[in-house]
Amino acid sequence: MDDLIRTYLQEQIPARHPFFQEMEKRAKEDGVPIMEPDSLETMLMIMEIQQPKRILELGTAIGYSALRMAERLPHTEIITVERDRERYDQAIENINTYGAEDQIRVVFADALEQTEAILAHGPFDAIFIDAAKAQYEKFFTLFTARLIDEGVIYTDNVLFKGLALELEPDLQKKRRVARKMREFNQFLTAHPDFTTSFIPLGDGLAITKRKQEGSHDNE
Repeated sequence: MDDLIRTYLQEQIPARHPFFQEMEKRAKEDGVPIMEPDSLETMLMIMEIQQPKRILELGTAIGYSALRMAERLPHTEIITVERDRERYDQAIENINTYGAEDQIRVVFADALEQTEAILAHGPFDAIFIDAAKAQYEKFFTLFTARLIDEGVIYTDNVLFKGLALELEPDLQKKRRVARKMREFNQFLTAHPDFTTSFIPLGDGLAITKRKQEGSHDNE
């Protein structure tokens, strides 16, 4: 997307609550990645239409996305999982300060090591994947087992700063993750049971849902 167009569209995003603006400022200062405003607003709008009763978020970080979901979906229960102790503690503090501790449950766990315990919180109406990028396919496969039939999976960073488009990213340490993201996108596209739309906003947002019964007949 042209930078001028992106700037214009971001200017149309309503001003966030001062609490969230302060979180955004601190995240930038501390180098904590949070979802880009344009892709986040798009996801929140779709969630408002969907009205999920329970959301599973993989990758809490400091609790920014969980709090934004809670603000826009006041009747939705949010289960969010974080494996980094420092970020988990920051998320708890932010959620308590905002006053959303009754709506958001933060689970301190490695999602790949404590899968069954996390699945026990289901079923889920929506899953938001925003954790270790190289593990996206595993997350998808494991946790969609508890997704309701009409559920939606939202996945952030599917373009991985554009590196998922490159066959040979310049930065060596980014190569493996870029390759895994490219493979994950191909996995979504070819999945026999799910259909996915890729939205080129922010760092790339994938929106996935189960195929309707009979849709396989057209393939």
